[in-house]
Order: sequence, then structure tokens, then C-alpha cells
Amino acid sequence: MTDRRILVVDDEAQIRKFLRIALEAHGLTVVEAASGAEAIAKCVTDQPQLVILDLGLPDQDGKSLIGRIREWSEVPILVLSVRQAELEKVAALDAGANDFVVKPFGMAELLARVRALMRGAGGGDAAVEVVVGDLTIDFARHEVRLAGEPVRLTRREFELLGTLARNAGRIVTHGQLLRGIWGKAHENDTQYLRVFVSQLRHKLGDDPADPKYILNEPGVGYRMIDRPPSGPAGS
Repeated sequence: MTDRRILVVDDEAQIRKFLRIALEAHGLTVVEAASGAEAIAKCVTDQPQLVILDLGLPDQDGKSLIGRIREWSEVPILVLSVRQAELEKVAALDAGANDFVVKPFGMAELLARVRALMRGAGGGDAAVEVVVGDLTIDFARHEVRLAGEPVRLTRREFELLGTLARNAGRIVTHGQLLRGIWGKAHENDTQYLRVFVSQLRHKLGDDPADPKYILNEPGVGYRMIDRPPSGPAGS
């Protein structure tokens, strides 16, 4: 098995120790850094497959560090911070972070986010087909099936679902969705996006109060819930 290495960047030694114990218990290798400068050095020397980053570092703001890393690396970055403001989350994601978890956090949720990000790491050609739970998105045929039954979507709805599915388990901001699907002129049309998400949920039978597929991250964006396909009855 290849070494699955995570860089934990936090100025609090207790947090780093807690994360190290929890992550290593799940077969991951942990490298630690207490500052932005140390984090840059460890990114170069240790080549982590994921970075878990606190925004409040002693030598620089975490968003600046994200920008510096993004100048030369596409390593997935998961922000772990006490900062709860929507603007902070959006700024970190727009700077290049892949996901954002607020402290205090549940370890089960954090591990799920880590698994989702590490599955997407490593690049390669985009998948021709993506399966999320009972949903199958076939990009080659431009088809969507729900529990084996076809779902008729408009072109925009297909692009929206496809973007979320390719990033299953990760937050995609309003701005990223609007720019990527409708273009830069629409990057602030969040109400427009909300209407399309509502239409898509209706066609998937996805209740926003108890979502199975599309989770709203209030004020930030949306995330496709990452879950395994349903097995055959009785399995």
C-alpha cells in the first residue's frame, strides 16, 4: 500500500497530537508543522497527499499560505478553523482550499472529509462515469440514472450535478459553480443557482430538509453527500 501522508499545520501542539493519534489509528502517516514557513518546507520535503490547515498561524494568515501553496501544488487542502463566518469560509475556498471544517469538530465527519479528498487526489483523466449512492452520472453518454432508472435533465442541470458529483464530499462554492457553469458574468447570481438546485433536487427526489444527495452549506455553496452505492436487497 502506498504511504498516505497528511501534513497537519496548527500552532497548537495539543491539536496536532490529537489529530496525529486519530489519523494514524486509521492507517495514515502524519507530518506536523507549527507555522506557515514550516508548512511550506514540509510540503516540499515530505510531499503530503493532503494538508489539514488552521488559519490562525503565528507567522502568517492561513489564506495567504493556501495561496502560496497553490502557486506550485494542487495538493488537497482541508481548512480546520474556529473561524465560522461565511466570508472566511468563502475566502479560504476561493484562495484554493478544497474543504472547510469548523472547530470544534466531530472526528467521524473529519475522517469522512479526509477520505473524500484523498480519493480525489492524484489527478489523472476525469472519470467517464461517477457513481454516488444510487446515482450514476455517465459523462460519455450524457445520461443520469437513479437506482437504474433514467433521469431527464437539462444541459445546465446535468453540468451542475456533474460538477457536484466529481467533487463528492467536498464543498463547491456558489461562485465556483456560477463561474464554471454560467460564466463570470453570473458569479453573484446566487438566487439563480438556488432555483437550479431546487429543480435538480426535485428531479432526484431529494428532500432539502433530509438530503440524500445535495447538501447545502449555508452562505458558502453545496456539497454532494459522498456515500457508497446501495447493495442488492438482502445483502
